[in-house]
Amino acid sequence: MGWRGSARHWSNYDSAYLILAGLATPLVVSVHTVVSWDFSTTQLSGWHSTIFPPFFVAGAIFSGFAMVLTLTIPARAFYGLEDFITERHLNNMGKVMLAMGLVVAYSYAVEAFTSWYSGDRFELALLYNRSFGPYWFQYWLSILCNVVITQLLWFRSVRRSPWKLFGVAMAVNLGMWLERYVIIVPSLSRDFMPSSWGTFHGTIWDYATFAGSVGLFLFLILMFVRFLPMISIFETRELLAGEEVGT
Repeated sequence: MGWRGSARHWSNYDSAYLILAGLATPLVVSVHTVVSWDFSTTQLSGWHSTIFPPFFVAGAIFSGFAMVLTLTIPARAFYGLEDFITERHLNNMGKVMLAMGLVVAYSYAVEAFTSWYSGDRFELALLYNRSFGPYWFQYWLSILCNVVITQLLWFRSVRRSPWKLFGVAMAVNLGMWLERYVIIVPSLSRDFMPSSWGTFHGTIWDYATFAGSVGLFLFLILMFVRFLPMISIFETRELLAGEEVGT
């Protein structure tokens, strides 16, 4: 394709790299904001909330970092990448996950406060239904995983321990999945018409679809690891060359 590795080609590549990285950040914000608007522009209790856009963006970053840690830590141990993915990297990722976890916890508190302060009987009924209704276990387990367990990241010993950090990341993965479940199912199962109320129970096809999606994701990740470099080789060489010049 005409690539010769010249200084001009590398300069153009670095410029394109920086532009695409800059575009990725507002893309993350815009995508999850638009998804949250799909919920918040409805009149259904539990969805009709102005806090959803920043809530969804923070939750995406929160769960995203947890998933990266879930995949990185086992790969780091299995392939011996400790010299490339250091404890400093894990520590910094733990700090970001803690910061986003605090934003998510604040969003939970604001959501509950708004329901109570509004005085809307439908919002209050939904808040009670989430906390003490048929889905109380999923709701409180999501609070445990996303809010309580995340507070372990205040401790440096947890952030610098790969497997402790992996345990926290797995808890966040579970908690964020349950959060989506709690957002969707209780609101749809208890709407404005009592005649349409019901309790959702997953069928074997629901569980099969979920297991299949997890399996497909893991398959694609393993194929990536098998055929493509997990760590950018040229960036590693560039950093090493910069360190040698600096010394």
